[in-house]
Amino acid sequence: MQKPLKIAILDMYNNFPGEGMRCIVKLIDEFQEREKINIETTIFNVRANNEIPDLSFDIYISTGGPGSPLELGESWEEPYFKFIDSVFAHNNSEQVKYEESTKKYLFLICHSFQLVARHLGIGNITKRRSTAFGVFPVNQIDKNVKEELFAGLPEPFYVVDSRDYQLVSPNKKRINQLGVTLLRMEKERPHVNLERAIMAIRFSEEVFGTQFHPEADGIGMKKYLSSYDKKKAVIKTHGLEKYNDMIDKLDDPDKIILTESIIIPKFLKKAMESVMQLELVM
Repeated sequence: MQKPLKIAILDMYNNFPGEGMRCIVKLIDEFQEREKINIETTIFNVRANNEIPDLSFDIYISTGGPGSPLELGESWEEPYFKFIDSVFAHNNSEQVKYEESTKKYLFLICHSFQLVARHLGIGNITKRRSTAFGVFPVNQIDKNVKEELFAGLPEPFYVVDSRDYQLVSPNKKRINQLGVTLLRMEKERPHVNLERAIMAIRFSEEVFGTQFHPEADGIGMKKYLSSYDKKKAVIKTHGLEKYNDMIDKLDDPDKIILTESIIIPKFLKKAMESVMQLELVM
């Protein structure tokens, strides 16, 4: 009998209400139904309860979340970064090399992406002059790089962006040392004399991250943003034009609906195939 695929969700929302967790759980449930496999999902409340998974899981998804990704000295930070380091160390271990253990797959979203980029020294994390909020295109950095998780998406493709911080000024020496690949940057803004943020990175064969929200569910997000209180809050902060533009793009089947259907499902599929292939060998 096939062992269940074990997935750990590292909840970085610090008990802050949001749509990210719902969207991630929904994608996992849909994947389980589509692939006809048994999945065991465990949620770890990292920032609020200092809960960190061990390496007994096959797949890890570390979420977005509120607040600053800069060093704050909170109690969960050291265990979280030790966990991140342990994933890379495990994947490079002799145990994996000689196929005595499966590799661990990790997806980093927004806040987690920024934390790990800072931890690894990939670039500078800075506070934005204003909040990025809406549905925006992200552009390819190197047209010669073909990223399998983006196969089936147009150039550029559209993402949900919601952040006060950004990864900029990539450290090329450190990037070369780590074998990291920068994949996407935020939209071109010829009228704005500011550096464009890095929006997607392949950290390794097994570890991937985006500064945007690939889990965002177009239909669910539209319902969420259409509630009276949320609509009022968004319009007050970002204006009616930005609100209407985001609602329109959430409805477009070639934008957020397409992005949501491709990136994380492809990541889960690749991880599942890798884990199950080695289990058959073992």
